[in-house]
Amino acid sequence: MAEQRYYDELEIRAHDERERALLAALPQQIAHAKAKAPYFAALLRDIDPRAVTSRQALAALPVTRKSGLIALQRNAPPFGGLAAAAPASLARIFMSPGPIFDPEGRGPDYWRMARALFAAGFRAGDLLHNSFSYHLTPAGSMFETGAHALGCAVIPGGTGQTEQQVRAIAELRPAGYAGTPSFLRIVLEKGREIAADLSSLKRALVSGEAFPPSLRREIAGYGVTALQAYGTADLGLIAYESEAQEGLILDEGIIVELVHPGTGDPVEDEEIGEVVVTTLNPDYPLIRFGTGDLSAILQGASPCGRTNRRIKGWLGRADQTTKVKGMFVHPEQIVETVRRHKEIGRARLVVGNDGQSDVMTLKAEVCAGADAALAARIAETLAAITKLKGTIELVPLGSLPKDGKLIDDIRKYD
Repeated sequence: MAEQRYYDELEIRAHDERERALLAALPQQIAHAKAKAPYFAALLRDIDPRAVTSRQALAALPVTRKSGLIALQRNAPPFGGLAAAAPASLARIFMSPGPIFDPEGRGPDYWRMARALFAAGFRAGDLLHNSFSYHLTPAGSMFETGAHALGCAVIPGGTGQTEQQVRAIAELRPAGYAGTPSFLRIVLEKGREIAADLSSLKRALVSGEAFPPSLRREIAGYGVTALQAYGTADLGLIAYESEAQEGLILDEGIIVELVHPGTGDPVEDEEIGEVVVTTLNPDYPLIRFGTGDLSAILQGASPCGRTNRRIKGWLGRADQTTKVKGMFVHPEQIVETVRRHKEIGRARLVVGNDGQSDVMTLKAEVCAGADAALAARIAETLAAITKLKGTIELVPLGSLPKDGKLIDDIRKYD
């Protein structure tokens, strides 16, 4: 019997079939969020869920950003009114740094991580060593419940106690590892140092931090093939890597958009934008949830045969808020400056320092022929919005990098 290549048939659907299914589920999810989650009842009070049946309609809804969760939850504990399930009905409640409280419902594979584990080579009957944290934060549970859904047993290694974890791996002989890539390297190095046999480790699913090619090659030198997953404590799995190792494939249970940072406006394909996710999770029905992470769509389908769209992975943070002369400057303020001047295409605020003093320069893309009078008007707007003075540099249309940055802090402190 041929080995199963995909976790399920959803992964190889035609793109149009997938899109129809997701958009068909969207109105019901929005209606559910309005009915059960007080925050969304207020945020979407003027929205008719039955009208949100396209990506264009979805893009017209407001974005709720992760950066605002701390204040929302402080004002309406424990979940800021975003959850549709009562705390007592949940399986677990976590506390991520911030603090931000994260609900976990009672359904199997709540975080949808089994799909990523399958793509990384894990199969029913495998033993998985899980070195994600089990203490307050959800990563340990994310990967453990995904492994259980797949039919794997789990060694709950958690973080730290490197030598003890090495000895557990040497004795119990797990097939693979889940955890951060940097800790996997530490484990493998410690195993070599104390002559522990870790040769049973053949595969790994890593997440939680950057995974540069140099680290991937170093881990491969120990005989371990490591693939990566991308997710958040709010949403669970967002995207995962397959054996093709060409971008991260979007999960099947979410709708993903990439938007201009500080706005809800979708970017063009291949342009870097903030990852915004609408989940179909009934317990925590996040609608247009801005993760604060930057990525870009990778064109074409994966050579592995999975047909969902791919992203290029984590490309930085969208929240570019910075402090200038003791005052915070936010990306939204740059967006508002651009909005007030139709002559501007795109803009970027560059923050530097001249000796001990902070200096702001707004680089604004404009058509040829723009004059000093326009620059003066833009400077007045910038000062009115930020309460700070800045220099305006008019640059040609299309000359600014399309890297998702609205604020570029280049200050150096020797």
